[in-house]
Amino acid sequence: MSSEHAHGAEGHGHDHTAGANAKMLGWALVLTSIYLVAEVIGGLVFNSLALLSDAAHMMTDVAALVIALMAIRLGGKSPDDKRTFGYRRFEILAAAFNAVLLFGIAIYIFVEAIKRFTAPQEVQSWGMMIVAGIGLVVNLISMRLLTAGKDASFNVSAYLEVWADMIGSIGVILGALAIRFTGFTWIDPIVAVAIGLWVLPRTWVLLRDTTNVLLEGVPGGLKLGEVRAAIGGVPGVAGLHDLHVWSMSNDDVSCAMHVVLREGANVGETRSAVQAMLRSQYEIEHSTIQTEGSDQPCEDDEHLHR
Repeated sequence: MSSEHAHGAEGHGHDHTAGANAKMLGWALVLTSIYLVAEVIGGLVFNSLALLSDAAHMMTDVAALVIALMAIRLGGKSPDDKRTFGYRRFEILAAAFNAVLLFGIAIYIFVEAIKRFTAPQEVQSWGMMIVAGIGLVVNLISMRLLTAGKDASFNVSAYLEVWADMIGSIGVILGALAIRFTGFTWIDPIVAVAIGLWVLPRTWVLLRDTTNVLLEGVPGGLKLGEVRAAIGGVPGVAGLHDLHVWSMSNDDVSCAMHVVLREGANVGETRSAVQAMLRSQYEIEHSTIQTEGSDQPCEDDEHLHR
């Protein structure tokens, strides 16, 4: 038997723009974090559930910015004797924690909104509008800071989160205006619930995807049966088993397998052909392939073969 693994050479390249992008992300994180605290205080002082709900949404911006910075700071950190896979999974842990926290906050918002529907409370609409207006300005500044790097993998999610939160700020402003001119304070919990319903689907997707990564499931967009069939179609491959496809973070995919060679097949050429196919068709840059002849069955237990 023999085995070999391949890495994409480009994966070790140095990104000369990472420092500049980290600086812009840092400034956006500082602005957003300060406003997050201000919005929570404003929601409590002005008794606005909509502001508190929007603050929860703003927290997704903070989390996205933190994760983007982690991708820059930790993504390039080399593996060591304790962390042989490196540190990139910190991004996934941070995202999963953020999703769980948001679900908890959403439950609080919905319960409080039900209470306010049955027992309306006074809301200071002008204060609510001013705080939301400041939030809109902060979002616009953050978007401007992130625009230069929004096409980079570590900036795009943060940019989209800030853009989405700008919609939440506009919703709070419109709600405050409606309360001001109608006096209907029940508009506040309606806006809060609307923002919660706007955030929760994306939060669920985030939790689902991060859980899949933590469980080392097959990355989204890939079907194991199709990958198996494609490998089986490579010249020189008679069969395969123990096929595993997983990812350490959202933007890398790894693969490991045992390949049974056809009689007379060249080990090196067949392995290289499988690796080339995985790179071209599925963008799998890291693959570990153990080969065996049809007359040399693998010694692993039968229950491991799939």
